[in-house]
Amino acid sequence: MTIDATGSTVTDEAVRSLDTTADPRLRELLTGLVRHLHAYVRETGLTQREWERAIGFLTATGQACTGTRQEFVMLSDVLGVSMLVEEVNSPDDPAATASTVLGPFHVTESPVRAPDATIDLAGGGEPCVVDLRVRSADGTPLPGATVDVWQADGNGFYDVQRPDAQPPGNGRGLFTADAEGRVRFRSCVPSAYPIPTDGPVGVLLRAAGRHPYRPAHIHFVVTAKGHVPLTTHLFVAGGDYLDSDAVFAVRPSLVREFVRTEDPALARTFGLTGAFRLTRFDLVLERT
Repeated sequence: MTIDATGSTVTDEAVRSLDTTADPRLRELLTGLVRHLHAYVRETGLTQREWERAIGFLTATGQACTGTRQEFVMLSDVLGVSMLVEEVNSPDDPAATASTVLGPFHVTESPVRAPDATIDLAGGGEPCVVDLRVRSADGTPLPGATVDVWQADGNGFYDVQRPDAQPPGNGRGLFTADAEGRVRFRSCVPSAYPIPTDGPVGVLLRAAGRHPYRPAHIHFVVTAKGHVPLTTHLFVAGGDYLDSDAVFAVRPSLVREFVRTEDPALARTFGLTGAFRLTRFDLVLERT
């Protein structure tokens, strides 16, 4: 048949073309995508030239992706989509730790670390100790839980961004909670940093007059048997950009003080000498 590509007719035809999609959820997702995209085109009066530029931008975004950089994740992040997906899928139990975005710098396999090990292999930052407790929402400790950790260094760079200055795995670690559900490690206090702006996402941010900065934070992915996996951050209290995170991921419940400590006996307990900063954080999981 001949399609009248005007008004809502082309939208209806495009939606009907998805009726044979075997997977019901896929059909729902594709139908919603088509309807919303078509509505956007009509609402904005999108021109041919503008659509060509959009396709060029998306093409360039894909071309900027590498094994250590995910430009599409950054695009999702700066548009707030990543955080919205987290909110839509946030734990039902209000006692559970709030979830946040994964970000573009996660790697599939962090180095396995021993208890109390350091993840700061390069040095140069202000030393700190992160003392975690993994527990269920009812307060039960979760021994054997795994905690995947990654962070930028004291200068605001991840290991994959500066392989010439940081050894592989710097700022990363995979820990197992002890019998009390505790995980403790040494590191350096992370700093705020800009997401990479040398690609299409940077072009978008500059065009929108937006800054690219994220507040200082540490990432966690936490898993335990019988519980919903958790992806979250710990944010450093008092730092810059807590109220204007470029990826909209800050939640007040995730902001913690990194308290300066000069107690030499406590320092020796953590294998340190001199002053350091100490923070404690509960990672609370929802039962499945």
